[in-house]
Amino acid sequence: MVKTTGLLASDLIKLKNLQLTGKLVSEELMLGIHTSKRSGLGTEFEQYRHYQPGDDPKRIDWKLFARTDKHLVRESSTESDKQVRFVLDLSGSMNYAEKGISRLTYAQILLASLAYLCYIQNDQMSLYTLQNGSIQTLTGTGSSSSGKQSFQKILVGLEKTVAGGEWKMDPEQQIKFPEFQNKGKEQLIFVTDFLQAGEEWLRLIRSLANPRREIVIFQILGEQETDFNLKGFYRFKDLETGREIELDAESVREKFVESSAAYLEKVKTELQIPHVHLVRAKLADPLGMVLKTFLTKRKG
Repeated sequence: MVKTTGLLASDLIKLKNLQLTGKLVSEELMLGIHTSKRSGLGTEFEQYRHYQPGDDPKRIDWKLFARTDKHLVRESSTESDKQVRFVLDLSGSMNYAEKGISRLTYAQILLASLAYLCYIQNDQMSLYTLQNGSIQTLTGTGSSSSGKQSFQKILVGLEKTVAGGEWKMDPEQQIKFPEFQNKGKEQLIFVTDFLQAGEEWLRLIRSLANPRREIVIFQILGEQETDFNLKGFYRFKDLETGREIELDAESVREKFVESSAAYLEKVKTELQIPHVHLVRAKLADPLGMVLKTFLTKRKG
């Protein structure tokens, strides 16, 4: 059994079960904050609390007890009016991998975990992908739904995703999401590397930001994309265009690291927009830690 402390993508991928991995990561997170109120993904996060005299024993989560030795009961809730839209980047650079973990796989597990949190909160959710400059709807066609069926649809959609091609977006183009029947507040959650040739990603976020819409961007990066600790000659390949170049890694390291740091700082500065949150994660980071960082930022 995989330990539910500091779960790594390298451990979770071995399970070959997106539903189980999402559930494990979410429950790891919930065990750390189950005494908090109103601090979760949507408007509330009061799903688990300690059993108290007078509670119906049937409400104890016995599967959770088997792993934690704690008597926790799940709070009942009604359907939330929170609209959560998951948006997954499927450009070719999402196929980048380190130590056997691709960025796309990490993104799939992260989104499955977020979807599970939405499921237990009864948030309404839908899933979209961005590829070749356009948006595709995987679940939800102008209306979103909550509950187990919606959660299952998100998982099926995630499992079918394949990354490839360039992320091209015309400067004049505006991406529009289908309107929901419920015109309440919504949350857009992007999972991407946020790597761009020009400023296509920044233009997209700026065009979508408004007081009624909270935007969360999970930027997933590899250690070599920032630290570049390589020695010797390598053939580098652009995963979106297919172009290749052979270089002595040590000769370009200093310039690469400097350029990478400057770009990341620029993105961080440019995204200091009201109602926009940037969360950075490395492929080696435990998923629960990344989600905790996200929740902490939102509370702050």
